[in-house]
Amino acid sequence: MRWRNRQGSRNVEDRRKLGGKKTVGGGLGFIAVAIVVMLMGGDPTYFLQEGVSRTIESRTQGTSNLSEDQQQELAEFASVVLAETEDTWGRYFAANGQRYPEPSLVLFSGGVRSACGQAQSAMGPFYCPADQKLYIDLDFFHDLRTRHGAPGDFAQAYVIAHEVGHHIQNITGVLSKSRSMQKAAGKTQANEISVRTELMADCLAGIWAHDTDRKGLLEDGDIEEALKAASQIGDDTLQKQSRGFAVPDSFTHGSSAQRYEWFNRGFESGDPAVCQSL
Repeated sequence: MRWRNRQGSRNVEDRRKLGGKKTVGGGLGFIAVAIVVMLMGGDPTYFLQEGVSRTIESRTQGTSNLSEDQQQELAEFASVVLAETEDTWGRYFAANGQRYPEPSLVLFSGGVRSACGQAQSAMGPFYCPADQKLYIDLDFFHDLRTRHGAPGDFAQAYVIAHEVGHHIQNITGVLSKSRSMQKAAGKTQANEISVRTELMADCLAGIWAHDTDRKGLLEDGDIEEALKAASQIGDDTLQKQSRGFAVPDSFTHGSSAQRYEWFNRGFESGDPAVCQSL
């Protein structure tokens, strides 16, 4: 992605010096899988329970797999990606006679307090509807590349764009509708609703990618990076890594094929109308 020398967002809060303990897994196992499950706001209970007997290494705030220069570069990158999402969705809302309420991006290290409660880095990036903020520990991008086989800056951009997709769902009432439907449904049906909600956010990320390509910011291989990241965090792929088999009724985010399909649906069309899933 051609992001250097582009304007960053003014909606970035850097809380990295305020973090506490950071909990990480010792390798690609249940804890690492739980990080990716939580990437899109899902429930990693199974993975955390299965991995509870495994050794967990704690490192104090201030330690990182990234150098200071790498941290700074990723912070600037995340700010530019957020600014590009603001441009895309700001123009879309304006074309429909509405103002786009921009979300904030909070950079943290180890742990952070949000309006949705206390969170740890092991949860991965997340969106909190209560304060309309995205939360990211930049070390996650290192894990995304080295542990989960999804390298490249556009794979990282996809993560941010997906969380912004949840923000779009929040301000348009989709998230509240999804929660209401889940409360009235049985467990299997609630999981299906969760899958449809997450796939819609993937599609909205694809809409942003389409607009980014229109502006000439994509480089060769960028879309492939995003599509690989989407497929790497499909429920079937994650469950097979942890259990050795997949249980479709327990999916909360969609299969690898579905996540690939819905991101690509948004990218190919550029029309948010194709993303409706509820």
